[in-house]
Order: sequence, then structure tokens, then C-alpha cells
Amino acid sequence: MAKIGFAITSSFCTVNEVLVQMDKLVKMGHEVIPIVSPAIIKSDTRFGKGKDFKAAIEKITNKEIYHDLIECERFGPKEPLDILVIAPATGNFIAKLANGITDNPVNMVAKATLRNDKPIVIGIATNDGLGLNGQNIMKLINSKNIYFIPFGQDNYEKKINSLVAHYELLIPTIEKALETKQIQPILKDYQPKEKTLIKK
Repeated sequence: MAKIGFAITSSFCTVNEVLVQMDKLVKMGHEVIPIVSPAIIKSDTRFGKGKDFKAAIEKITNKEIYHDLIECERFGPKEPLDILVIAPATGNFIAKLANGITDNPVNMVAKATLRNDKPIVIGIATNDGLGLNGQNIMKLINSKNIYFIPFGQDNYEKKINSLVAHYELLIPTIEKALETKQIQPILKDYQPKEKTLIKK
């Protein structure tokens, strides 16, 4: 079984979906270590309250959440992870990781994991994946030890630049990443609802 760091950034609308996958990992017998951007447990939004997210994460993992920049330094050489999952990963996180910025707990653990030559799995959730952040995503796709959960557009009509991971593929992505392979296809086809202009 693997020692898995599971980091959550503040795409609040997808957190509940991600927690389902976290629960599956724990039930499979993996050691899952929860790490969050502070906003997740300190903010109340229309998608949920911070205290409720905190309670849910700690109940699933049976561990206290790491949310402080300094305390996350331990995941360097002293307490290395086998793999780090970052899901959901916001555009803000993607931009910082792609440009070597370490100013929050999740980026600190990501930096430490790469320094330890271990894999990182990213599940994106960003409204500018096909906009300003497109170049950062491509940079990370071409970086050593970084693997992406397959992703696609979530609403091409109303949010033309938005990309989101298919979180149901998180576990197979981890399995491939531990073999140093990117799960394919990395871009999942959009399946439109069938429409016809011709009446039979």
C-alpha cells in the first residue's frame, strides 16, 4: 500500500466529488495524508462550510489536516510521500507550480515531492485552462514526475475556457503514475447530447 499525500485547493464546487475518491483510497488500505489550502477549511461558500469540509476530510482519513506552510516542510527528505495527489487543482495553483512559486502548503508539498523524485498527480479545475493558464498546463504536462487525471471541458457553451478533471479516473491515474506512465487518453472526448433537426 502507498503513502499518499492528498492535497485539496480551493475549487469549492468540486471538493465533494474529490472526497469520494479520497474515501475509496482509504478503503483500499492506502495511508492518505490530507493537505489543504487554508481557504478550504476557513471559508464558507455556497458549496459548503469550511468546518464541514474539515470534519469530512479528517473523518475519511482519520488524520488531522496539514494546512500550514511550515509544518508541510516535513514532507521533504524526512517524511517522503510515495505519491502526491492534488485535486482539485485550481488555475492559481497550476500557475504557481509551473513557475516555481512556493507560498502555500500545497505548493510546499509539491516542491518537496518533486525534490524527492516522486510522482505528482494533478486533477485540474480551472476556468482559464484554455486561456491564460493553457501555457502552464502544457508546461506541467511536459515536466518530469507530473501526471494529469484525464480532463476536458465541463461546459463549452457557457465557460469556453474552463477545464475540469474526470475525477472518477483518479485511482487509475495514480496506478499508472506509480509506474511512471501517464494514463491515456489525457484529453477525454466531450459527448454531446444527441440532437436532430430532422423529424422522423
